[in-house]
Amino acid sequence: MRVQRRKPAFRDARGVITDILDGVRVDCVSLLSTKKGAVRGNHYHKKTTQYLYVLEGRFRAFEQRRGGPVEQRVLKAGDLWITPPRLRHAILALEDGTFVACARGPRAGKDYENDTYRLAVSLVARRG
Repeated sequence: MRVQRRKPAFRDARGVITDILDGVRVDCVSLLSTKKGAVRGNHYHKKTTQYLYVLEGRFRAFEQRRGGPVEQRVLKAGDLWITPPRLRHAILALEDGTFVACARGPRAGKDYENDTYRLAVSLVARRG
């Protein structure tokens, strides 16, 4: 599972600057608020890479390469989860929270569903 802990790039008396993405082209940036117990995802994309940056709350991330085991990890504020094309993914809110989802590929506006392939069985249900 590709999760990065983002560290401040600059700090002074005014506060802190943290670069969430550096040198990455994105086509869409979305802000999502999620209630405890809600599941998002349970799909994959053939062309889109997603970058999910947690602002607040805790989430359990699930991912699966085709034919492989379901991997999971808890994400918290400051974590960046990267899901490349064809990686099955889902997220379960362990508490109310907010995250920023950035996408590179056909994943924005009217194209939101054009590169989304829903899973017949939820990754969250497969967690065992």
